Amino acid sequence: LSSLHLKEEKTKPDANGAVVKADDNIEKTEDEEKEDRAAQSLLNKLIRSNLVDTTNQVEVLQRDPTSPLYSVKSFEELRLKPQLLQGVYAMGFNRPSKIQENALPMMLAEPNPQNLIAQSQSGTGKTAAFVLAMLSRVEPGNKYPQCLCLSPTYELALQTGKVIEQMGKFYPELKLAYAVRGNKLERGQKISEQIVIGTPGTVLDWCSKLKFIDPKKIKVFVLDEADVMIATQGHQDQSIRIQRMLPRDCQMLLFSATFEDSVWKFAQKVVPDPNIIKLKREEETLDTIKQYYVLCNNRDEKFQALCNIYGAITIAQAMIFCHTRKTAGWLAAELSKEGHQVALLSGEMMVEQRAAVIERFREGKEKVLVTTNVCARGIDVEQVSVVINFDLPVDKDGNPDNETYLHRIGRTGRFGKRGLAINMVDSKHSMNILNRIQEHFNKKINKLDTDDLDEIEKITN
Repeated sequence: LSSLHLKEEKTKPDANGAVVKADDNIEKTEDEEKEDRAAQSLLNKLIRSNLVDTTNQVEVLQRDPTSPLYSVKSFEELRLKPQLLQGVYAMGFNRPSKIQENALPMMLAEPNPQNLIAQSQSGTGKTAAFVLAMLSRVEPGNKYPQCLCLSPTYELALQTGKVIEQMGKFYPELKLAYAVRGNKLERGQKISEQIVIGTPGTVLDWCSKLKFIDPKKIKVFVLDEADVMIATQGHQDQSIRIQRMLPRDCQMLLFSATFEDSVWKFAQKVVPDPNIIKLKREEETLDTIKQYYVLCNNRDEKFQALCNIYGAITIAQAMIFCHTRKTAGWLAAELSKEGHQVALLSGEMMVEQRAAVIERFREGKEKVLVTTNVCARGIDVEQVSVVINFDLPVDKDGNPDNETYLHRIGRTGRFGKRGLAINMVDSKHSMNILNRIQEHFNKKINKLDTDDLDEIEKITN
């Protein structure tokens, strides 16, 4: 019984003051339900079993431009302690990733490890890099906190903790404490664990109010997922307050997947005299993707067009994007009735559930993935041959969301293969949106008649 969640009936007074049930069918867009960046970040961590093999350029800005640029091609070159090298290989790392090649020599420089701000997308080895830096600086014989790592959420802290445990497993005397809400300690207690990972509010309490941690003994301070951190109310201020308690020679490391202006300003407050490493994003191109649009009058006609496409061409796997959860749920149910193996992904699912759905789709257990914007970014499935925009992507003001369009249709045409993107247009407004997307990318989107099976077959040749 404790696991049952009884849904409260939403009520509102009508014009005469009588109470009536609110309409549960009012659709909420994913935009209105502010994208949960922490959940997206955790999802990316859960679904990446290995590093992204990237060809991106690394840009390095040094605080001392006269010192030589130094990068490594193997972990042996770093002269790590044997137990640490064992831990690295046990995690499946054969050689450093692009970001690690440049970041590790700076972070592990002796006798003066350097402060660092690093930016690269998910899956490029940032977590392993700063965990290696922490483990290198820890003295396991000293039974007090020496490294402090801040994460935006409890779940992200646990994920980082797993990496620390895996990489440090050949250090039996090394211990890890989680400074997260719910981890209650006796007042006046001192912590003997050498590494503390936690969320900013609890860490601040442990350092100042409860005095569990002596901040003056911290050697390495890590801020992980800085872009997610500052999107969370209060975290920015708490992180700065913690940083001000630390010794002047404490090494400061800040990592972020994106670097908007707000992240830069935050980074400059907490990381004095930083070296900066950026992994330039690969330009996503539409050159390998054929784009079409289908004219329809309503939702049912869009569904019929979809069935016609499926009837005429062989599709390995398809992703279908909807604007709202309600439409996604309806469409998944209708496709299932037609005999398709369908997976549904939307924002109200737990992150672990989403990861499981993506894994099943990746393994080919379902051939169609129906989703809202929650899934537009960062999910690489090699077999996706068709992306269908059941609803065109628009921002909260109803204007074309060009970036989301690029991310959505960029799920196909990857890994050097040709891809196919089909857009459903059901009104003058959505035709206008499509025209503006076409102008933005300067790429023609051709009309497709889904009643003509020969024409559909031609588009795959």
